[in-house]
Amino acid sequence: KNCSISRSINSSPLFFFSGNGPSGICLSYLLSGYTPYFKRHSLHPHPILQRKLEEAPEVSVLDQDLEYLSEGLEGRSHSPVALLFDTLQRPDTDFGGTAESVLTWWHEPDRAIPHLVLGRNPPGGAWHSIEGSMVTLSKGEWMGLPDLPFKEWLKQKRRGLRNNRATAEDIAQYYQHYVAKKGLQKNFNPGTVVTSVRKVSAESISNHIQKDLQEEIDSLWNSNEKSTEVFQVDGVFKTAEGDKEPFSIYAENVVLATGTYDNPTWLGVKGENLSYVHHQLSALEEAVKNNSVGIMSDPVLVVGAGLTAADAILFAHHCNIPVIHVFRRRVTDPGLIFNQLPKMMYPEYHKVHQMMKEQTAACAGPYECYISLPEHHVLSFGKDKKCIFQDKNGCQKAYKISMALVLTGSNPNLSFLPNNGIDLAIDRDQPVNSKRNPIDVDPFTYECTQEKGLYALGPLAGDNFVRFVQGGALAVASSLLKKANKNPP
Repeated sequence: KNCSISRSINSSPLFFFSGNGPSGICLSYLLSGYTPYFKRHSLHPHPILQRKLEEAPEVSVLDQDLEYLSEGLEGRSHSPVALLFDTLQRPDTDFGGTAESVLTWWHEPDRAIPHLVLGRNPPGGAWHSIEGSMVTLSKGEWMGLPDLPFKEWLKQKRRGLRNNRATAEDIAQYYQHYVAKKGLQKNFNPGTVVTSVRKVSAESISNHIQKDLQEEIDSLWNSNEKSTEVFQVDGVFKTAEGDKEPFSIYAENVVLATGTYDNPTWLGVKGENLSYVHHQLSALEEAVKNNSVGIMSDPVLVVGAGLTAADAILFAHHCNIPVIHVFRRRVTDPGLIFNQLPKMMYPEYHKVHQMMKEQTAACAGPYECYISLPEHHVLSFGKDKKCIFQDKNGCQKAYKISMALVLTGSNPNLSFLPNNGIDLAIDRDQPVNSKRNPIDVDPFTYECTQEKGLYALGPLAGDNFVRFVQGGALAVASSLLKKANKNPP
């Protein structure tokens, strides 16, 4: 790993991206010369799309007009290109169908664009940080990447899908296997942390790079596309010996694909920095392992009404640990994720939702060791482990707890960008947030509207599911191939 990143510094990746989760892997695949075409004689259930695909089957999807192809598509994403790539790979999946992909993949090495993928973890990104036995929210086949169906990989392991869903450990292993199987390892540099991405003038770095490198850059990009500015990417990487070494890379294009797992949201209340208050589910798993919480302890407080909070409640319930569950919304709020999930497919989350409804502090229900406090918020955490809540009418309650888990979502860590990336967001007065305030990108190239040459993928651009991040990778690859003049005539 050491030598590969050192070599890349000296011979320019020309194009670099930060984050090696599913978005980064999919983009690396598309930039390595793997090219999707419409499979002749295949039939897409969407007749208008079928007609468009038949117009130029000899032209790769990457080289077609993505806006034209995606026009009129509807589905569970706001991104037209995400819907397009998803429906090409899984034509009728939202209707429970199993129709085959209408794409065929050709490897055209002459179309490959040199690039580097940097990430803290092995390929798969944050999936390596999630408790391995956790079951994914999405159906297993929706976690797959192009041209290697997840179900087929699982069959080779002689495993099936529980309720059509997969464990986090399966997903992490599948992503590593995908990178190896598709021969992408040379592009990946795990164990790296990016500390700064900023624009510098190309002249100011000409002394840093050799003449042959300059020629390589000149030959790769169209002369009219060549920029007077490039991005300088600084960071540190871990050597095989465990030492940290600094690096600098210069690239004309940078893709941000860092996800949002890094930075858990804080409530901003008194005492939140006390040692018994945690912001990640792993703290509960650790506490159970160490026997510091158990069946006889004071309750564990879980704050939040999303799926991570539900996972914490299920885990505690499984270990017979008492729970107090506090959340701001009404149980019937249509915005609550539980009110949007089909009961049949997600029985465990349906059970948590039932507990939230039936087991409030006001009326005892059938579930032991669990109390729900809807429409409450935390006022403070005390040093004596007493936590004070307030309801919507201003009434306050105090509970003694053993530990607190504040699981109210997370924000991306963009500290390596000027002003934490806020200037790139849709609302430039607020921090970047995958659900409320993503980075403002062109919907058909995913290039940042505020910074040319900088692209954003996945949750940073508002795509929060693996099945939909791949369309963003298609848009970026299409845009970069045009810039690099690697599109066939």
